[in-house]
Amino acid sequence: MKAVKMKSYVLRNAGFTLLELLIVMIIIGLLAALIGPKMIGRVGESRQTVAKQQIEGFSTALEMFKLDTTRYPTQEQGLEALVVSPQGVENWKGPYLKKKFVPKDPWGNEYVYVYPGENGDYDIVSHGADGSEGGEGEDGDVVSWE
Repeated sequence: MKAVKMKSYVLRNAGFTLLELLIVMIIIGLLAALIGPKMIGRVGESRQTVAKQQIEGFSTALEMFKLDTTRYPTQEQGLEALVVSPQGVENWKGPYLKKKFVPKDPWGNEYVYVYPGENGDYDIVSHGADGSEGGEGEDGDVVSWE
């Protein structure tokens, strides 16, 4: 059997130096610092888009409810009437939402259902990130009439 000799330069170049690792870490940190704030702004926009889509889904379900029962749910019955048959309502053929519950808005708050509405037959409102009426940007209201 022959003994295999390894050249010493192979062993010396087999890994990364501490300096190389630090440079890579600094580059990753800089990229995260530059890109991170832009992505956080996108999260707020996407939540408002989700709220608009959910409100549109409620509107479709409310129209189906009205087709079956000849009226919209009262304010007391609220959006819950889309998933649970309200007392005294005939011809309810729900649930009218895919999920068997009324989802909260993307910020974890309840949607506000007003019937009769001030801006249409009914109004549906999400008060945004701050959970209170009004506001701008991510705190702004998302409404059914716009």
